[in-house]
Amino acid sequence: MQYAETLKGSKRDNRKALSLIRYADDFVIIHEDLNVVKKCQEIIAGWLSDMGLELKPSKTKLTHTLNEIDGNVGFEFLGFHVQQHKVGNYRCANNTNGTPLGFSTLITPSKAKIKTHLVKIAEVIDTHKTAPQAALISKLNPIIRGWSNYYSTVVSKETFSKVDELTYNKLRTWARTRGKGSINKDKYWRTVGDRNWCFSTENGMELLKHASTPIVRHTKVKGEASPFNGDWTYWSKRRGEYPETPSRVSKLIKKQKGICPHCGLYFTSTDTVEVDHIKPTSLGGKDIYDNLQLLHKHCHDTKTAHDGFSTNSKQLPIIENYENNPF
Repeated sequence: MQYAETLKGSKRDNRKALSLIRYADDFVIIHEDLNVVKKCQEIIAGWLSDMGLELKPSKTKLTHTLNEIDGNVGFEFLGFHVQQHKVGNYRCANNTNGTPLGFSTLITPSKAKIKTHLVKIAEVIDTHKTAPQAALISKLNPIIRGWSNYYSTVVSKETFSKVDELTYNKLRTWARTRGKGSINKDKYWRTVGDRNWCFSTENGMELLKHASTPIVRHTKVKGEASPFNGDWTYWSKRRGEYPETPSRVSKLIKKQKGICPHCGLYFTSTDTVEVDHIKPTSLGGKDIYDNLQLLHKHCHDTKTAHDGFSTNSKQLPIIENYENNPF
């Protein structure tokens, strides 16, 4: 932001006008002046060069969120597509002076990530052609749940419905292959409550639908708050969770205030974390929240060894590994 302070006008206003959004080694620079963005690109390229690094050409591009530049409109970041669309004054937001902006900003799942998700679903269905319906549902549900939760804070309803439709078509082909040309509707699809055509088993195991995931708008992070700075009071109040974080991990994050109870240190962005049973299941411990804790992987390994667990035991421990953790 030092460069922003060299621009004409108020230093404070210039800092606010120039935005840098970063996640790991991916980042986006936003400013209303194309020349300012180009200058930022030069500064960053020079800074990286001093460390023997460079911007990856295939992932670096200049684009406008509303108007087309070199065939591109909007940008993609972390699997999301961000684009502005012209709308009437009654449908758009106003600037700080109360003047209608004339456009609406929409964030949606990127086309590339939609395609990747559909390919993954198709692969699972294709590899379960002769498997029981319950096995197919068990394999698909975590995939559907995780992907839907990740995109649950943006404009995804239309995408969810479309993906459900394509998944249904793929399942019809799956059923027809098993039924010698017939989809066996009564065998694989049932009415559940007021919902028809639910892909489910006789005992009630049901395939999740993307469109059943509620859209919950993202709450903007306050000021300079970051999960990396150890401010767990703020993050626990904020719910202490992210869309892509498993619910039990989120609850343990809040319960432990971001601290590993084994070593007493905060979890960091580079840590692999695992859910541990305080009293091992092999020793009669139950799989309930009161018997769970979140540990660093190396702390978990140490504790497991101390518990005297042997891989030759009759009952293996349940280990949930989160290498791509939420911190």
